[in-house]
Amino acid sequence: MNILENITDSYKILARSKARSFLTMLGIIIGIMAVIIVMSVGAGAQSLILNQVKSMGSNLVGVLPGASEEDGPPASAMGIVVTTLTSDDGDAILQDACPCIEAVSMYVSGNDTLSAEDASVNTTFTGVSATYTDVEDAVVEEGRFFSLDEERSSARLVVLGSEVKDKLFGDQHALGKRVKIKKSNFTVIGVMEQRGVSGFQNQDDQVFVPLRTAQKILLGINHVSFMRVKVDSADNIERAKESIVEVLRDRHDIGVGDTEDFSVRSMAQGLDALTSITNALKFFLIAVSSIALVVGGFGIMNIMLATVQERTREIGLRKAVGARARDIIFQFLTEASLITFLGGVIGIILGTFISLAVAQVAQAMGYDWDLVVTPFSIILGSVVSIGVGLVFGILPAKRASGLDPIEALRYE
Repeated sequence: MNILENITDSYKILARSKARSFLTMLGIIIGIMAVIIVMSVGAGAQSLILNQVKSMGSNLVGVLPGASEEDGPPASAMGIVVTTLTSDDGDAILQDACPCIEAVSMYVSGNDTLSAEDASVNTTFTGVSATYTDVEDAVVEEGRFFSLDEERSSARLVVLGSEVKDKLFGDQHALGKRVKIKKSNFTVIGVMEQRGVSGFQNQDDQVFVPLRTAQKILLGINHVSFMRVKVDSADNIERAKESIVEVLRDRHDIGVGDTEDFSVRSMAQGLDALTSITNALKFFLIAVSSIALVVGGFGIMNIMLATVQERTREIGLRKAVGARARDIIFQFLTEASLITFLGGVIGIILGTFISLAVAQVAQAMGYDWDLVVTPFSIILGSVVSIGVGLVFGILPAKRASGLDPIEALRYE
């Protein structure tokens, strides 16, 4: 019997009991669907994270408080408050470090209810340097950003994100209006152009105040959370990093061989670290989702064992008319593989549609999310599903081939 005849006969046998065949496939459908979704959503989430980092620019260097290993994140990135960086450090970097450094912006932040007239909104207020727009390539759509003198004098000025402006003032002009943050009144001097999500932060749903105003009036602190340093060219990143380290080691009186109390990272380093972390998470999730395939495989083996018992007379008859043991094995393996292959195809289709829906929802929410359903994942799903059928079909096939034809014919 050739392969095509075997497949045709297997399909006819499965079609006799459509409900049982579908339920047998269900474990494989769920398993393959889960693997496709995890691979696609994992790749999409990875693209979101990497796109967010890339959106901040390849010519930026981040300076964070706290020591770290060369390939690991500093403590501050894990949510631990470290106070080793100050605004004077940022000023020193701009003044004494590499001439290739164009601008330095320092950041602190907090959360509070922003109120104006009869409206209020919960938002993030971010204290930044006057150079923020230069470093971040941000644009003020209405009004202006605060100046260096206003930053140094702790002026009570605020620039609104576009969403905050709409929530507080609607279609009205916001410039010159008063808003209240932590019981202090601020004058609106600008509204930012819509930017969406960048650097893991919705830029439109926050407000910006002068750095020293945020430190002294709103937060009562002297340190900064982190800095971003803009370099004139991506080619000068390493040179800029070395000069920043040199300036900060000198300012912090760190001796030769002593551990630094700060971390300097380029965007390329951040991308490499994030890629490694997200790849590890993605493969872990794929491994977990693959458990459903193993469960589905055991389900197929149980059903096929029951099928062998139900078809004992049929097997005996085939052996009596000359079918060899290998023909019986091949027939049952073909049936198991056909079940898993069909289940795999359905799982791939369902997984692809769900992945597409997830990507569209994420994109509709403003996230830079890529739909990634690769031919490799489809081919892998098909091969794995057939492989599961072969592996878990071996025991039922061998049991069927080992039946004695005389005893089989007598079986009731």
